[in-house]
Amino acid sequence: MNLQSQSWSARRQLRVVRSFKPIIFVAVAALLSTAIFLFSTFDISPLTSQHAIVSSKGVCPQEDVLIPRANFELWTAIGEEIGTTAFKASAIHWLSGAVQIETETYDDMGPVGEEPRWENRLLFHEYLEKAFPLVHAVLEVEKINKYGLLYTWQGTNVSLKPSLLMAHFDVVPVNPDTHSEWAYPPYSGWFDGQLIWGRGSNDDKSGLIGTIGAIEVLLRYGFQPSRTFVAAFGFDEEGGGSRGAKELAATVLHRYGENSFALIIDEGGGFSEEFGTVFATPGIAEKGSVNIDLSVAAPGGHSSIPPEHTSIGILSALLVRLENNPFEVHIERETSSYQMFQCFAEYGATIPAALRDAIKQSASSDVALREVEAILFQDQWFKSLVGTTQAVDMIHGGVKSNALPEQAWAVVNHRIATTSSVNATVEHVVDLFLPLAKEFDLEFSTFGKTISTPETGPKGSLRLTTSFGLEPAPISPFRGDKSAPYQLLSGTIKATYNAHRDLTGDNIVVGPGMPTGNTDTKHYWPISEHIFRYKHHNGGSTNNPLSGAHTVNESFSADSLLETVQFFVTLILNIDESNEL
Repeated sequence: MNLQSQSWSARRQLRVVRSFKPIIFVAVAALLSTAIFLFSTFDISPLTSQHAIVSSKGVCPQEDVLIPRANFELWTAIGEEIGTTAFKASAIHWLSGAVQIETETYDDMGPVGEEPRWENRLLFHEYLEKAFPLVHAVLEVEKINKYGLLYTWQGTNVSLKPSLLMAHFDVVPVNPDTHSEWAYPPYSGWFDGQLIWGRGSNDDKSGLIGTIGAIEVLLRYGFQPSRTFVAAFGFDEEGGGSRGAKELAATVLHRYGENSFALIIDEGGGFSEEFGTVFATPGIAEKGSVNIDLSVAAPGGHSSIPPEHTSIGILSALLVRLENNPFEVHIERETSSYQMFQCFAEYGATIPAALRDAIKQSASSDVALREVEAILFQDQWFKSLVGTTQAVDMIHGGVKSNALPEQAWAVVNHRIATTSSVNATVEHVVDLFLPLAKEFDLEFSTFGKTISTPETGPKGSLRLTTSFGLEPAPISPFRGDKSAPYQLLSGTIKATYNAHRDLTGDNIVVGPGMPTGNTDTKHYWPISEHIFRYKHHNGGSTNNPLSGAHTVNESFSADSLLETVQFFVTLILNIDESNEL
């Protein structure tokens, strides 16, 4: 997914801050805990905590463990098979083979049918056909825009809303300069006895293999669903999904119509142990995003006779003003991030009393809410999660050391808070730049509209454009009359977690989460209001130094892969039995 490379040195800091002495350490611990479970990007050995959860109907209500009933014997039999050495070997082979096919997505790839770098997707298609023969014999398989895969598992009751399972099989490129830094070659799919190594092992071929592997196993046992299940696998998610998921979603929308699906699940967060309790965080929301391109033009000439400010100097002044005036950030009670902190306060077994009390009081006190902000915003991580961010990611100007640069440009990426919008983000930038445009006598235009022209004639120009803009995603209901899909997912997470560890009772808390970036679900908003970003995998502890997705040493544990398969088996059976979706 387009977000996942995170700084996991933060985990090591947790071992220091958990003494909870100064109040800033409380803030860092709380923040880092949130960051870890919301943005988990690598997998380790199973969590061992068995802290019993006392169910509450308060600020963080919990659903009961949900085990398939009509298909209980089937579910039990499959669970036993997943626990065998033979199945583990098969699952490892599935993911290892998938990783070995290089399906890299580059930003400069041309149209499908013209760009040869897309063609390795066909090799991946062939691999899936060989690895999962029952799926390809029983389900209807369509290739959308040549490389997108759409599987339809037709149910026996067409009156029931179908459900959509998503994943993507493209990966971010591996920088050739980093090959020597990998413990094993990045496309080896090597299994070292614990981890399957390679690009895509985490993001997101493990999710795809977990999904299609679960269907293959269910077919092997002769299961026929009552409800139709659709699986959509994109091939360019790392490039925004404009050729893959966008075309897949258009096909699904045309075929089924708006709000036609009971729920959608795609890649996303996992679970981790924090404050003595295991928390799972299915994403119910996503930030928006917009790239704003700044272009400054000024007269050229010989550098021996420079103006007071060159185009690069002007651009620099604009960027300094931007970074010195970040977006104002406040915690809003209706956001998923705040709701997750309520879950920490309610269920964190070892959360410090001071932080617990502050979070609980903030539910009804604005003063307390500002106090929570004062604690948490001392760390940039949580502040970035809550508010709109801005990052200057690209800059260019000039062609020669003795020639005045006639043009200079930069790209600023914004991740838009769920309480804001693209327009509000753009307006903020325009308001910041307008005084400088006047100061430097620049003609200032935004998105084709001139908003300022110097009276004495411009000495240059400033133009703002954008090639990409996405509003924050609709928030999936997690409380109230429309929350049945979220409740089903929560119960399924608990059932899978317990079954994989032979636990009884309630041993994991489920709370609403949110990824920092966007998945392919952004193309599917019209077909369901119940969209969840969640891949049931162990999100970590402080003792794993391995990197996650989008960087060197990407890996995925065999144990997490088995649990992912079990999760999708349980989810499919629970969805099929539900009378509330």
